[in-house]
Amino acid sequence: MENQTVQEGKTMAIISYITWIGTLIAFVMNNDKHNSFAAFHIRQMVGLSLFSVAVSFIGKYVWFVAGILGIILFVLWIIGLIGAINGEEKKVPFVGDLFQDWFKAIG
Repeated sequence: MENQTVQEGKTMAIISYITWIGTLIAFVMNNDKHNSFAAFHIRQMVGLSLFSVAVSFIGKYVWFVAGILGIILFVLWIIGLIGAINGEEKKVPFVGDLFQDWFKAIG
C-alpha cells in the first residue's frame, strides 16, 4: 500500500478503534475520501464491535465464558489499534479474514 494512502487514512483508522461511535465517525469520514487503509481498519472494528455485542449476550447466561471472551476481545482490539497506529494492514488473529470478507462493502 502506498505511504500516502496510509498517511491520509491513519487518523480515520485510529478513530475507528475508539468505541462504536468512533467507528461510525470514521465510516462517515471515509465515505467522502474512500481511503482503502481506513476502510480496512473500519471493517476490522465493525467485526470486533459485533463480536462485543455477541459476548454481551453470552454474558447474560454464562458469565465465565463471557469473561474469557471479553479478555480475548480486548487483546484483539489492542492488536488492531497498534496496527492502525503503526500504519499496517494487520488483520486481527483468527477472525480478521472473516471481517474483511463479511464487511467488504464498507470501503
